[in-house]
Amino acid sequence: MLFINEKIVFKKFLTQNTYFFLLTSLSITFIVWAIRAVNNLDIVSEDGHSFLIYFYITLLVFPKIFGQVLPIIFFTSLFYNIVKYENNNELKLFWINGINQINFYNVILRYTVVFFFIQIFVSTILSPHMQNKAREFIQDSTLDFFPSLFQEKKFIDTVEKLTIFIETKNSINDLRNIYLKDDSGSNSRIIVAKKGQLLSEGDSRVLRLYNGKFINIDPKGNSSSFNFDKTDFNISKFVTKSTTYRKLQETYITELFRCVDYILIKKESYVDEYVICNKDGIQEVISEIYKRIYKPFYLFLLSAIVIFLLISNHEESKFKTMKFFIFSLGIIFIIISEISVNFSSKSNLNLLIAILLPLTIFLILYVFFYKKTNSIKHK
Repeated sequence: MLFINEKIVFKKFLTQNTYFFLLTSLSITFIVWAIRAVNNLDIVSEDGHSFLIYFYITLLVFPKIFGQVLPIIFFTSLFYNIVKYENNNELKLFWINGINQINFYNVILRYTVVFFFIQIFVSTILSPHMQNKAREFIQDSTLDFFPSLFQEKKFIDTVEKLTIFIETKNSINDLRNIYLKDDSGSNSRIIVAKKGQLLSEGDSRVLRLYNGKFINIDPKGNSSSFNFDKTDFNISKFVTKSTTYRKLQETYITELFRCVDYILIKKESYVDEYVICNKDGIQEVISEIYKRIYKPFYLFLLSAIVIFLLISNHEESKFKTMKFFIFSLGIIFIIISEISVNFSSKSNLNLLIAILLPLTIFLILYVFFYKKTNSIKHK
């Protein structure tokens, strides 16, 4: 149980650190989000989706970015505030109140647990759910993206198995000199028309064509043709080439565990609407589980690294070297945590190494820190 003075000094430190973390993480997340939002403009300019869909999917990627920047901002915020306290001689308040470095780190360890569960929640529940929602928005937007696909004097093949070319288009979507190539059937069809209109009929989109010709081409290259005065070409059956299937990173954690259970325990494969679960892909599924649930354990390793700032004094000549070494070591382990995700997917041995590495290093650092602080105390 902390004494009142200990509560006050720890509350001040943790409050300042949390404020710095929130300000920095949200700022960095917003910058990365803005850059990604600009890169995602091709879903409007090339894939033909509406700006409403663009807004939704760029907004829903925000939790994923926050989860990605969380470890480095967590480490940086602890590093920055401990250095600031040391430079301002504020750490002496802790030592004056009878708090030693081990007490300090035990509080930081409990503080790290909070961020550990935050990252678990973001990576395991929030981010996959939001990404899945973004995919559903794209999947359900098939009626929205057609008007923007009709661009003058461009061959557009964004729609699966359909190539579109028009010479001119006015503000009310009257089209002139239209060329369509339809590869959705057993035979290819080329349709040319002098003019056309894009119409909505209930839940369907129809391209009404006037004064044109159908040219049918079978797989052997034989062709037949006939003219028409007016015909309706149903384009609602076509879908965008944008990804509409569920990626592994969008799959709910319960489905991933179910896949592991089927392959490793029941020795069975299965395929449903969302998941293809078989032996060939089980390592990637395990790697995804590792990324969501185990990779956040690196936060404890990062806190164990930064806490070594407490055993050096800013008045010592080696303090600058110590700061550089600790910060560099933290960045190295953040990079290793990212690399470990791909590394763990290669084999069961790699997965075991990826699991044991941060745990082993954490225990070594904790024991070394404990012995180091005890030796300082007894001098």
